Amino acid sequence: MTVFKTSVRNFFAHKGRMALSGIAVLLSVAFICGTLVFTDTMTATFDKLFGSTASDVTVSAKEVKHEQATGIPDTVPASLQSTLSHVSGVVSSVPDITSQDVTVADAHNNKISPSSGAPTIVSNWDSTETKAVKLTSGHLPTAGTQAVVDADTAKAKHLKIGDTLRVIAQPGDFRVTLTGIVTFKSTNPGAAVVYVDTATAQSRLLGRTDAYTGYGLTAAKGVTDDQLKAHVKAAIGGHYTIDTAKEETKKQKDDLGGFLNFMKYAMLGFAGIAVLVGIFLIVNTFSMLVAQRTREIGLMRALGSSRRQVNRSVLIEAVMLGISGSVLGIGGGIGLAIGLMKLMGKAGLKLDSSELTIKATTPVVGLVIGVVVTVVSAYIPARRAGRISPMAALRDAGTPADVRAGRIRAAIGVLVCAAGVFALIGASQTDKASSGGGLLGIGVLLTLVGFVIVGPLLAGVVVRAVSAVILRFFGPMGRLAERNALRNPRRTGATASALMIGLALVAGMSVVGSSLVASASDQLDKSVGADFIIEVGSNASQPITPAANRAIKSAGGLDHFTDYTIINATITTPSGKQIKDQISAADSSYTQDVRLDTTQGRLADAYGKNAMSVPENFAKDNHVKVGDVMTVALVGGRTAHLKIAAVTKNDSALENGTLFTSIDTARAYLPPDKMPGDFLVFAKAADGKQKEAYASLKAKAHDYPQIDVRDQADYKDLIQNQVNQLLYLIYALLALAIIVAVLGVINTLALSVVERTREIGLMRAIGTSRRQMRRMIRLESVVISLFGAIVGLGLGLGWGTTAQKVLASQGLEVLRIPWSTIVIVFVASAVVGLLAALLPAFRAARMNVLNAIATD
Repeated sequence: MTVFKTSVRNFFAHKGRMALSGIAVLLSVAFICGTLVFTDTMTATFDKLFGSTASDVTVSAKEVKHEQATGIPDTVPASLQSTLSHVSGVVSSVPDITSQDVTVADAHNNKISPSSGAPTIVSNWDSTETKAVKLTSGHLPTAGTQAVVDADTAKAKHLKIGDTLRVIAQPGDFRVTLTGIVTFKSTNPGAAVVYVDTATAQSRLLGRTDAYTGYGLTAAKGVTDDQLKAHVKAAIGGHYTIDTAKEETKKQKDDLGGFLNFMKYAMLGFAGIAVLVGIFLIVNTFSMLVAQRTREIGLMRALGSSRRQVNRSVLIEAVMLGISGSVLGIGGGIGLAIGLMKLMGKAGLKLDSSELTIKATTPVVGLVIGVVVTVVSAYIPARRAGRISPMAALRDAGTPADVRAGRIRAAIGVLVCAAGVFALIGASQTDKASSGGGLLGIGVLLTLVGFVIVGPLLAGVVVRAVSAVILRFFGPMGRLAERNALRNPRRTGATASALMIGLALVAGMSVVGSSLVASASDQLDKSVGADFIIEVGSNASQPITPAANRAIKSAGGLDHFTDYTIINATITTPSGKQIKDQISAADSSYTQDVRLDTTQGRLADAYGKNAMSVPENFAKDNHVKVGDVMTVALVGGRTAHLKIAAVTKNDSALENGTLFTSIDTARAYLPPDKMPGDFLVFAKAADGKQKEAYASLKAKAHDYPQIDVRDQADYKDLIQNQVNQLLYLIYALLALAIIVAVLGVINTLALSVVERTREIGLMRAIGTSRRQMRRMIRLESVVISLFGAIVGLGLGLGWGTTAQKVLASQGLEVLRIPWSTIVIVFVASAVVGLLAALLPAFRAARMNVLNAIATD
């Protein structure tokens, strides 16, 4: 009990010194709990939405694995409704028509698609829709020229009743007038939703009036969903997909679950990095507190306290810090989750804060992680405190340095670093990305751990080098700042290591991102001979509609166009091995638009009748060669026997691993309704008409807002923007770890100022001005920050360079170091050092000289 009381008294006596460590615990726990609350809320919200909108039993087209992407949904016959209506236990059978392969534009030809990238859904209005939405203004569609839209889309895109919308679908375009606005009862899943009447949906979305995409069945009272499913299956057989509400909900949850889990674990991964960085801060805090209380601990030992009691005293303080920081972090995490919900709302996904889901495990996880991390971090300083002998403690002002332990630590650190470097070298020399990736992961982990261990040894070298370049210009204060940074290399190394981790990851990702952009640009220059690439959106996820295709091909100033689509098929090799794969079908002019080298045969021959090409790795893995005939069963079509006319090299990132055949061959074996539209159209300008052709294509595509026309420069800009968006997101998530690292610098300086109170008083007494004192503290902070930046950026450059070598076989062939980013981060580190020193420097300069000298 005496030890506990002493610990509580010490904790509150030094609460100001522990504040920044508490903030580190708070931030880390808040990130973890915020992530859990946010993803749990999203999951619960969508579960509620899916559960409330699913029919008792749904009937839809039999799911076809590897189906052709025609842009028109799979259908069930309209004649089936009569049969379903007479099934025992069915109260009502409501036909459904839903399509996501559409684009909807307003009167100004601007897409109303959500900015979040969620789909635009056009569906027929039926009675089942009232489960999800309610009409809040206007009236429902009653004619082919009428439609209603969801309220969130109307607000975001400034739509109102009476406005005209244009629906662009694969069978053709049509215009509707808004007659009403509907509002989601629970949450808006992020999509833009447009409802039209059933007849219009049939003819305009499906291109036929004898089919629907499915049926929603309502069970009679007393009939369970499983019983109704059995009755329906007995009536219509197994030619269709029949799901109960529970099964349908699970399907939708599974589709969403992959995205939510990815987001959850990615955010938790960055939270883990912040926790790791926070460990350095907490270790430093307790190490310095133990050093400053050496005499107090010695007195406790002299009065009879055992090592275990002293150890326990420090750990009790750590538990108190962990509990207080974690409790505040749990509250902060709930606030963070609400903030993320608001942010998602701006992106189109409306999450109601009243649906906030806080599972019982979430605060427990936050509390356990916060306390365990704090106690583990304080364990080594606690053991060090327990080993102090009473007489040594009463005689010395601080804990003596263990020279032997320092040497052993340095030796271990060097060995671990060397092992990590060898792993990175081995990774860069491997030909296979899979084995190289494993070595890369091992190398990253070992070098990171090694540099953390060897930090004190590096401090002596790097700090002196930085001082020689920078601090010498600041005279005596610069030299004093250098000596202060070198006074305790272990402390300096731990403080810099926290910053090093975040900056190493920033540098490594920057190298990979820059190399990705450079490699893609190089591939475009080397491989693409076409002047223009036309597709739907930025990822060719939908086929180009026939009307848009015709409009594009009416452009002037062009030498030729090349149609390009993707066919799904099951391939049987001569040995009998079956492979589900995709085949790219294109016009023969594709060989002019994309330059691909072959190891056998000529690619042009693959576009002949009943011919195809395979990539080099496919040929090797399946033991096939030019002249062999493969059986190709096209999904939804007939089986073809295609002769291998060429084997392409694997050195093209643009079409690495692609099988090719002619589009005429694909059309010969696929019925028109199963033939996918063009996913890409390549175009070549006539000689000297590059600008004219570009302008003409843009003009023709203007009426089709779903179409993007890009020349090679546009495509390079697109790649750059996409990579930058990903990098900025990663940097934002890493910012938490860097903030915690900055807190570590502030904490180290603040505690160092307290530790050197008497020294600072003596310096002021012999004539050091307040300005000089502030400069000394600031320079010390800058040199620690630059030490962390140099090691971190160097480590990150090594990781990024190795990653590029590992991924070279996957198309990342060009290494590009983003020197501008590296320089900016380096300079920013110095600025961070200056800012981190503001409060400690101010406090040091404002000390009362006589009180400081009198400090024991």
